[in-house]
Amino acid sequence: MSILPRLLVLPLLLLAADAAAATTDPHSYANTEAVTVRSLALDLDVDFDKRELAGTAELSLDWHDPAARTLVLDTRDLTIEGVEAQVAGGPARVLGFALDQRDPILGSALRIRLDQPAASVRIRYRSAPGASGLQWMTPAQTAGKQQPFMFSQSESIHARSWVPLQDTPSVRFTYTAHVRAPKALRVVMSADNDVKHALDGDFRFTMDKPIPSYLLAIAVGDIAVRETGPRSAVYAEPSVVESAATEFADTEKMIETTEKLYGPYRWGRYDILVLPPSFPFGGMENPRLTFATPTVLVGDKSLVSLVAHELAHSWSGNLVTNAAWKHMWLNEGFTTYVENRIVEAVYGKAQADEEFILAADELRGELAETPKPDQRLVPDFDTRDADDAGSDFAYTKGAWLLRTLEAKFGREAFDAYLRGYFDHFAFQSITTAQMLDYLEPNLLQKYPGKMSLAEVRAWIEQPGIPADAGVPTSERFVSIEKQRGEWLAGTRKAAELDAKGWNTQEWMYFLDGLPKPLKAAQLAEFDAAWHLTGAANAEIARRWYLAAIRADYRPAREQMAAYMSRIGRRYLVLPLYEELARTPDGLAFARGVYAKAKPGYHPLTQAGIEKALAKKKKR
Repeated sequence: MSILPRLLVLPLLLLAADAAAATTDPHSYANTEAVTVRSLALDLDVDFDKRELAGTAELSLDWHDPAARTLVLDTRDLTIEGVEAQVAGGPARVLGFALDQRDPILGSALRIRLDQPAASVRIRYRSAPGASGLQWMTPAQTAGKQQPFMFSQSESIHARSWVPLQDTPSVRFTYTAHVRAPKALRVVMSADNDVKHALDGDFRFTMDKPIPSYLLAIAVGDIAVRETGPRSAVYAEPSVVESAATEFADTEKMIETTEKLYGPYRWGRYDILVLPPSFPFGGMENPRLTFATPTVLVGDKSLVSLVAHELAHSWSGNLVTNAAWKHMWLNEGFTTYVENRIVEAVYGKAQADEEFILAADELRGELAETPKPDQRLVPDFDTRDADDAGSDFAYTKGAWLLRTLEAKFGREAFDAYLRGYFDHFAFQSITTAQMLDYLEPNLLQKYPGKMSLAEVRAWIEQPGIPADAGVPTSERFVSIEKQRGEWLAGTRKAAELDAKGWNTQEWMYFLDGLPKPLKAAQLAEFDAAWHLTGAANAEIARRWYLAAIRADYRPAREQMAAYMSRIGRRYLVLPLYEELARTPDGLAFARGVYAKAKPGYHPLTQAGIEKALAKKKKR
């Protein structure tokens, strides 16, 4: 996924404990040591008036303990109407069940009582209107303004809010689904979508590859489709689909590039669903159907590294998955590394280097304000929300470790290792200890004297970034840094900057390096020359509005409010609310914007903003 906001976590557990706890997930109630789900069959009705999914979930089971008589599943705010079991050779039997008291993070355990192990259980249920994993949108909240829209976001532990199941990445299952929705609307899932399916209100899906629960996904709305290659298509609202298809025209090239590096794409199709602006993340790597934010549609393909990131998850994350959320760097660090390799192959080394420099600079900027225990790659946050796992350290520090391994062993040897890693652990969920057990004989010992296991463990277990961590250089960035210094020193006017040819990454680099704060007069001069207030590029606008808030540059406020109201991506809007909340006037302005914008935000975005606005912050 790209990109979760940085959150704080607790101290590290010893990696040695991982192997013994390979199937233990503190964020799930499921008794996976006794029984695991093998497959899921959903039969659901979509009701926009009630804002609910209602129907049945049938779970096929593998029993590991024949003496076990209880099946424990994860739920959050589901109404359970009945449970029955199917025993081989016999009729279905009604089962007793109980829902535990609700935990604010984990939800409620569903405990199903059996008198003997059953081949499957069928649960009749309804989701709640406020399900944390679903967003129900009115027509006014969509681009087309004519039809409602609904989409899911199951990562990290939100699948349990719309399906009763073992909501842990340590369990993988196949699934089928029969979904009924209002006619004229299209239903899509993380499965085998048919681009030619009639909009008849009746949709069936199959995912024949085993996936973890957080990759279960659904969306329903006024969705058009345009094919972009022999195994790729773009789904989006009709007013967006053409621009999305143009922006993502290189999808097939990206797939082919990654296959050459790391082996065959094993998921059949790779389609992209561009969601309404309220989608809280940059992208979500749902297999066969990446969910993407419309904020990357800027017309010049400068932000399509997001697609490279989500595609990379088809190998690192979807194919080889972290077994518990404290090991999230196995998903995101590996994916961020692979993403950069895709960008280099498709768009050139200069853009790939610029993107990594930006990420590395941002991470180093966070070191001073991030407690040392939170800088480790495998933090212990067993008592925290699973959503807290998505720090920049999991993404960028994880990728930096892999870049270091590549530099030490050479690209040819490291590529061969990584391809073998994906093959060896394909369709499995693993821990960091298992990754290291494979790394040692297959890379470290195979090429002795280049990097030791102790050095690798230091990256994982120690805070910070090792002093010898390498960073590429960029001639363009060097030139931009020089011009920025001249402007700040008053020896070059803003209008004299050689910025007409800057790409998105170069604008980001210029703005990221501005001192905090500038004077309002400086921003006024810059704005008169380059017109960044109201910029259509969301990444550039985010940085400009942060500078405007710090400088108290009031002319930017109207466009800033419009930006914060039309975009629901947490990474783009949450920092603006947090910065505004540092002064009484800014806090009042932020609360006014939020009062109007709140209905268009996803519940996850609402929660982050409300936390930021809960109390006045000091500079």
